Amino acid sequence: MALINPRLGKQTTQSIGGLDIDVTVAPRNRTSSSGFVNRTIFIFRALLSLLKGMKITFGYLVRPSTVVTQQYPENRDTLKMFDRFRGQLYLIDDDNGYMRCNGCNFCELACPNGSIILKSRKNPISNTSELDRYIWRLDSCTFCNACIQACPHDALGWTQDFEGAVYDRRLLVFQLNKYAGPPSIAIKRAEKKGEGVEELKATTIPRTRYEGKVPLAGSALPGVPALGTPSKEKL
Repeated sequence: MALINPRLGKQTTQSIGGLDIDVTVAPRNRTSSSGFVNRTIFIFRALLSLLKGMKITFGYLVRPSTVVTQQYPENRDTLKMFDRFRGQLYLIDDDNGYMRCNGCNFCELACPNGSIILKSRKNPISNTSELDRYIWRLDSCTFCNACIQACPHDALGWTQDFEGAVYDRRLLVFQLNKYAGPPSIAIKRAEKKGEGVEELKATTIPRTRYEGKVPLAGSALPGVPALGTPSKEKL
């Protein structure tokens, strides 16, 4: 919108909403030969822009190998997302399969909308705190990355999984930890001491994806009813 110079406008009074308001009527541009020239230049630039776009389109037509558009779902088996893509949250394990997470609870505190529910327990041998259940709500996660930034042990990461559509939102609430028990750092400390390693490993308890306090295991969460619970809410 162009600015109006009040000195070039005509001062008048108009009735608006029952009130007399002083207004400035902008002068109309006079038609001249320069208007025809400007319209001609505009049309020429528009056609030139169209030709540039068609050049790219016909280039892809004669050279299909240069197409950068992903042909999904035809390339589902070979499609790989970029390194910084945020697919699904997961717990990072060491080379021996033991998780780095020790249940410090920093990620749960950093989550802005309560998408992480973390339960800790005491190890019966070392009497130290360790992870029991790590529940993640994919249905409410905003992928803000605050949990990963808050983790002091680099125990969290993002997968390359990009297909997250489901027919039941209860499938989007699950556990990330494969076992409840000592983290990798506790195992390494026991190995350095040379004692209690096997006893410490024996305290691990396997965990599956849909167990514990998740809707598919019978526990309701805010906005997500438990499996088998009568509800009129559409999932």
